[in-house]
Amino acid sequence: MPEIDPGLRLAACEAVAREAGSLARRFYEGRDSLEIERKGAQDLVSRADREVETLIRDRLAALFPKDGFVGEEHDHALVDSDVGGHWVIDPIDGTWCFLNGIGSWCVSLAYERAGKVETGVVYDPMAGELFSARRGGGARLNGRPIRVAGASSLGDGSVSLGYSLRVPPETMLPVFEKLLRSGGVYQRHGSGALGLAWTAAGRLIGYLEPHMNSWDCLAGLLLIEEAGGFTNDFLSESGLVDGNRVIGGPKPLRAELERLTAHWR
Repeated sequence: MPEIDPGLRLAACEAVAREAGSLARRFYEGRDSLEIERKGAQDLVSRADREVETLIRDRLAALFPKDGFVGEEHDHALVDSDVGGHWVIDPIDGTWCFLNGIGSWCVSLAYERAGKVETGVVYDPMAGELFSARRGGGARLNGRPIRVAGASSLGDGSVSLGYSLRVPPETMLPVFEKLLRSGGVYQRHGSGALGLAWTAAGRLIGYLEPHMNSWDCLAGLLLIEEAGGFTNDFLSESGLVDGNRVIGGPKPLRAELERLTAHWR
């Protein structure tokens, strides 16, 4: 069977992300009627997450029937070794923000094959911003090329720090101290995928999180790489299924960002 043109995959991914984002926004505007379930501490889910992911899966399966799926809300731990690649899906990244009326959430889609992320899209329906990238093709925001920040020190901007209760507080406290003592500042988005996309677009000078799931970050990691930045090898050590740490930003800041997180290894 002939290879599918990467540009076709990206165009399809962008179109599906926009449709999914439109559905998610309708749920967001009617969120007071949603029943909320608690998967764990600070970990919420609603019908919106599941229905948006179903839409994404249905659209992509119709276009690419040979592909597999890894997603947050459906069989996320199952990776089909019989397919050539996987769509890795987070239908609503930033669910806590979404359900509490904070507009910091997005749709994140990535296509991974043979240990490489080939396509990634992060769509922010509230801002109308579509971040997209394909390996070797650069990164774009609404069709215009983007680059990571031209930062050379931690004092040149803000670092996005992600955190979840999957790891103990002691994992993050040294990062805060070392960053602040280096003249840096930080912010927390509530959506890791958006934090990564903003890093790719040069709005932030780095993104750090001790553990993320693949559906939260693969698209954003490709965005940073294609925007001229660096990332850690997230897919090593079974990152696709089990998750991994995330470190990314402009290449001149690599040593500094890795110094902040040296105890994560």
